[in-house]
Amino acid sequence: MDKPYVIGIDVGGTNTVVGIVDKRGQILKSGSIKTGKHPQVEDYLDELTGLIEDLTEGTITKDQIKGIGAGTPNGNYFTGSIEFAPNLPWKGVIPFAQLLEDRTGIPVALTNDANAAAIGEMTYGAARGMKDFIVITLGTGVGSGIVVNGQLVYGHDGFAGELGHVIMRRHNGRMCGCGRTGCLEAYSSATGLARTAREYLELKPDTQTRLRNIPAEDITSKDVFDAAMAGDELAKEIFKFTGEMLGEAFADFVAFSSPEAIILFGGLSKAGNLIMDPIRESMEKNMLPIYRNKVKLMFSDLKESDAAVLGASALGWEVRE
Repeated sequence: MDKPYVIGIDVGGTNTVVGIVDKRGQILKSGSIKTGKHPQVEDYLDELTGLIEDLTEGTITKDQIKGIGAGTPNGNYFTGSIEFAPNLPWKGVIPFAQLLEDRTGIPVALTNDANAAAIGEMTYGAARGMKDFIVITLGTGVGSGIVVNGQLVYGHDGFAGELGHVIMRRHNGRMCGCGRTGCLEAYSSATGLARTAREYLELKPDTQTRLRNIPAEDITSKDVFDAAMAGDELAKEIFKFTGEMLGEAFADFVAFSSPEAIILFGGLSKAGNLIMDPIRESMEKNMLPIYRNKVKLMFSDLKESDAAVLGASALGWEVRE
């Protein structure tokens, strides 16, 4: 009997990564395309289908592919649609699973990208053996996958757990991509950290920092990280502010699901202790006493692209069962 495989797709705000995955969670082949390259979703899906065909050509037959799982921003597991995703170029409701299935002839299941990362951690990563945990993805936005008693929390409509859009600042909050103000994502995503850098440069005109060598509008979270690692005090202060904001939020998240662990995943988590130390201190300081010193704070065990691809691929095994 031919060996079975599934395809996992991680649709990010910048890149889309595709992997062919076997039953043991090994990624046989992978490739990527630029998510925002095509303003029309049909053109994007044509390129995505081409990549899938390139990856399977010559090594795998279509019959060996049991299903496709996709993790997308604002992906609804129940409907298979991407619904009003602020960080993608295609607006409104996109019946993504059906459109891709029509092109490939392979059954497609879809979920939120952060939920896919949580499934990946539970199956292959830091959350193996855990039944209660939260994965926080710190990338272009702030996503979350919540697992309670071994099951992902979807809610009645498929959209439970948008923790990046809890309001952290009720008054004079920053505008968020979702259209509201004061969301955690507006402060603690990679883009939010860069916004903090621009604000600090304006608010502290006399502070010496290497960040002034970069045009303000071009500053990225990587620039702030590089400056902080070089000992730049303002850059370290920016990370402290960002970590404290996350810690405040995490203390609240713990109160509603009492997780064994909160696992950080995504580009900003690469900052290591620069981000982790202020998160831990702020979380414990703001925590209800019954939860203090009980919740592990961890970084993802999986390579950045792998967790979401592997998590999405797990949906592919279920889609025909």
